[in-house]
Amino acid sequence: MEQEENVGLRLWKKGKQGLLNILFSRLGLITLLFFINIGSMVLTYKWCSESIPQLTSWLTILEIGMIIYLFNCDFDSNVKLTWLMVIMVLPLFGSVFLLYTRLDIGHRAIKHRMQQLLEETKDSLEQKTEVLQQLKMVNSESATLVHYVNRTGCYPVYANTHVKYFPLGEHKLDELLLQLEQAKHFIFLEYFIVEEGLMWGKVLEILARKAKEGVEIRMLYDGSCEFTTLPHDYPKRIRKLGIQCKMFAPLTPFVSTMYNYRDHRKILVIDGHTAFTGGINLADEYINVKKKYGHWKDAAIMLQGEAARSFTLMFLQIWNVDTKGEDFSKYLTFDMGNRCLTDSNLTEKGYVLPYGDYPLDSDKVGERIYMDILNQAVEYVHIMSPYLILDEEMKAALQFAAERGIDVKIILPGVPDKKGPYALAKTYYKALLSSGVKLYEYTPGFVHAKVFVSDNVKSVVGTINLDYRSFYHHFECATYMYGVDCIPEIEKDFQETLAECREVTFEMVKKEKWWVKLAGSLLKAFAPLI
Repeated sequence: MEQEENVGLRLWKKGKQGLLNILFSRLGLITLLFFINIGSMVLTYKWCSESIPQLTSWLTILEIGMIIYLFNCDFDSNVKLTWLMVIMVLPLFGSVFLLYTRLDIGHRAIKHRMQQLLEETKDSLEQKTEVLQQLKMVNSESATLVHYVNRTGCYPVYANTHVKYFPLGEHKLDELLLQLEQAKHFIFLEYFIVEEGLMWGKVLEILARKAKEGVEIRMLYDGSCEFTTLPHDYPKRIRKLGIQCKMFAPLTPFVSTMYNYRDHRKILVIDGHTAFTGGINLADEYINVKKKYGHWKDAAIMLQGEAARSFTLMFLQIWNVDTKGEDFSKYLTFDMGNRCLTDSNLTEKGYVLPYGDYPLDSDKVGERIYMDILNQAVEYVHIMSPYLILDEEMKAALQFAAERGIDVKIILPGVPDKKGPYALAKTYYKALLSSGVKLYEYTPGFVHAKVFVSDNVKSVVGTINLDYRSFYHHFECATYMYGVDCIPEIEKDFQETLAECREVTFEMVKKEKWWVKLAGSLLKAFAPLI
């Protein structure tokens, strides 16, 4: 805590009440429209009793029209079913809310800008032909996956990249502090959650000192922190330390659908040669200093070499959503020095593909890469995820993999951070178990890691959960790895975590508390909107 005082920042404690959070949230909008609908129905029956037949006819016409419109929208089938139910039960509420989301108020501008940035930067990073050809010879399926990912942005696949895996947040923090001390040119940070405390205090002390030494530092965090962990004027406070700071999509009440699209990414880049990503945010529960939900199990990786440039580019794209004219090239062409593993220094095996996923297009990159791993697996797919809220495609991919004899295991939290999603996850247990998917709950606490590992040769570590929000609504990032040295370590971590889990059985599902079953069943109807 002394380190935070040294940089002139005091610990800010939560003082904003739930009512304000609700006002600025998706729940607030839904609640408002719901009461408008109920109120309009009551007033209609009170004041227009003689005209009820005519009004009922108009509502029926509205309902039919909205259902036809709905079936012509490019929604997932589960999403259509949810909207269909809402419109049929509450025609006015459902229609207004559907039109509101489809209008994309405040969203269209950022969508256009993001598409512009992706187009402008599509050739910013070189895809070395020899690397892609080598990968094609070693594993053609991974090479075709690279082709797909590059349809959605500039994401080369790299060889000769050093990858270090961290099975806990405290392990990542130790390495992160060491790497930050070596920064000479720039440090870029992009995080979903930042909260003052021991972890952020240690990082911020180094950042403030590096800023005084002339290192360029930029910090970007999601606007939802404004109502959970940080005060509204936090960017102004950070800028006083010589650090450029922005909030991504600050929350505003009932104005923009952009608040639905959060920046869930965790990226830290140092001088273009070292990058960190994974599930670990900058808050004390992630390093088990603060225990909210028992022991916090998370995971992250560090990349050293040219692959780090992909995360530099991803950061700069989001940073420049609200600005124009920056030259990215000077940050993408830094001399790698000893951090770059050249062809004459082949010390690292395998191939590394960093990638981003954006909610502003129709490509569900995060979900499709997970599905590709499931579809290509020969022996096993082992998964860690904090949430399990599946669309039909992902559910079918998990079931099909298990049904064709693949050992599919999923580790989920034993102590939930949110009771609603926890109850919702349990609604999938029976169907997955019936197909042979094995489910486990981490008894010491909460699993926040987002990890896939398959056949000891493939893995993904990143920010992407097995849920609708990560697949459809969040800005996400991850790293796909093939044949990388650390993959056996990832599998070892999975097995060690598995040893601390209880296996979910049909008997456990049958004996689940009635209110958990009821809550899960009710929430499942609205899962795509949660």
